[in-house]
Amino acid sequence: MKGVLLLRWAAIAIAVGLCARAMADDFDPFRTQAQISVSQLKDMVPAKPSEQICQFGALSVQLSLMEAIERALCRDPQTRQAWADVKLQAAQVGIAQAAYLPTLNASSSVSKSQYTETVRDLPTLSYVNHMTTRDTALNLSWTLFDFGLRRATLENARQLLAAANATQDAALQNVFASTAQAYYQVVSTQATLEARVEAEKAARENFLAADARYKAGAGALADKLQAQTHYAQATLDRVRADGDWKSARGALTIAIGVPTDAAIAVDSENHALPDTTFVQSIDILMREAKLQHPSLLAAEAQLRAAQANVAAAQAQGRPTVSMIGNLDRNDQLGQYPNDTFTRNKSIGIQLNVPLLNAADHAYRVSAARAQAESKAAALASVEQQVALDVWKSYQQLETETADVKASNEFFETATQSYKVAQGRYKAGIGTILELISAQSAVANATQQRVQAFSNWRLARLKLVLSLGQLGFWAIQ
Repeated sequence: MKGVLLLRWAAIAIAVGLCARAMADDFDPFRTQAQISVSQLKDMVPAKPSEQICQFGALSVQLSLMEAIERALCRDPQTRQAWADVKLQAAQVGIAQAAYLPTLNASSSVSKSQYTETVRDLPTLSYVNHMTTRDTALNLSWTLFDFGLRRATLENARQLLAAANATQDAALQNVFASTAQAYYQVVSTQATLEARVEAEKAARENFLAADARYKAGAGALADKLQAQTHYAQATLDRVRADGDWKSARGALTIAIGVPTDAAIAVDSENHALPDTTFVQSIDILMREAKLQHPSLLAAEAQLRAAQANVAAAQAQGRPTVSMIGNLDRNDQLGQYPNDTFTRNKSIGIQLNVPLLNAADHAYRVSAARAQAESKAAALASVEQQVALDVWKSYQQLETETADVKASNEFFETATQSYKVAQGRYKAGIGTILELISAQSAVANATQQRVQAFSNWRLARLKLVLSLGQLGFWAIQ
């Protein structure tokens, strides 16, 4: 008897151990974890080992665009949420696959009871009975046929996982683009500030020259006042440029997750234009976007998931066929007049046919079909938006390319004109108005040149983003 009891508890211990293993975090019998990226950055940083991704030291003295973007991608809540959504949908795929497996439940109980019977005035007929009841059972259930319900549920989960992965790609690219825009804004405002500082310095020199000529009796008071006014305006422009630079720098520090007072230096002297060999005809670009844009891939997967949900809703109203089994042992020790031992084994087929749920089933199917129609319309809307973004980005890049060329010519011409005006004024044959006008043209040309380069880089990134191809290759 003790041996049987030990075997029973050993079986229960094994069952508990299997359940504990199934509940472990790393238990993945269907390999759904393989469909989850090893980090929230996916393959955005292919040159780094996975264990080094999102591991940063001190902020670099000269902050590169690549470092800024990587820091932003690692700390932005959108990328973390998108990664978590992928994990959630991968688990849902595992749940859908687990529905194909049988379920086996084990139970065991031990109870003690006392039965007392007392006969008045006849104590010899009175007695107390102590009884121990032990019950051990295994219950098996395995759905064999459900006429497409599990298949449709699994397809729905797989498509939602595909949509989550595509949505993660879109989130990464959006954060990438917004960080690059913040970085280029710092570059632009820093270059503008440097130009305004130089313009203020030149205005001060012109004012001092006009003041000296006035004191020497060689210049008019009006010339001195005009130079002084221009110097005050240049100072005001420099102060405003400094405020814009600090605002842009603060936005970038928040994006990359460092204190807003952190010292950030960027290269504002690089006027080289990145590669544009990826830019082809607009028709080819639109076809590429339609094939690989993550927003489109996500919308297509969501439509397929909704269509699978229609099939699942339809299958819910159909019968199911299951195999059921039971193994039970019940021991009652101390029972009067003798101990009893009961063994029960059963196996069979169970048919479950839904009967009085026609209305509920019809409405569920209608709701699923309406959701599929909504997802189809959403897909059409995304297709239209992607095509519009590609077209607008393509045209904007062409415009900004022409603007860069024109701003370079304007800058060179304005610089030469200022040098001539400065020489004429020093020689005493030019007027202060001519010099101030030339200096203002240089400051304006410098500002437009800086802005043109910044706008061109942003237009190029927006075109890559509209194609759904944005990555670190686009900034190298």
